[in-house]
Amino acid sequence: MRLLTYLNYGGNCKQAFRFYEEHLGGKITMMMTHDQQPNPSEVSPDWKNAILHARISIGETELMGADVPPDRFQPMRSAYLSLIVNSTEEAERIYALLTDGGQIFMPMEETFFAVRFAMLRDKFGTSWMILHERPRPQSV
Repeated sequence: MRLLTYLNYGGNCKQAFRFYEEHLGGKITMMMTHDQQPNPSEVSPDWKNAILHARISIGETELMGADVPPDRFQPMRSAYLSLIVNSTEEAERIYALLTDGGQIFMPMEETFFAVRFAMLRDKFGTSWMILHERPRPQSV
């Protein structure tokens, strides 16, 4: 059994996945528009280029996503994609990218559990936690 996350977008799924591919080192493994489905003649002209299904690998995780009608789209709430990074520099780089045009819930800072930690929603409506963990003490 595997558990994957499926994200809905309000018409910008392609842009979001391309952004994550370019800036987070992801790899898009599938992207299909509504115009590419078996019965494209049944799709309204303004919806033909919307994403029906997409899949991207980021690190050891796969995300799936699609566009939903903008009037039904709502940004993520009460759930976050948690991105664990290996350096302060990488945390700061990703924070700058994802906060550009987004909304900061908790600015990047040092905490008792992390060298760097932040919570935000990017310009595509996806909520993120960025975490550069403190080294854990070795247990005996």
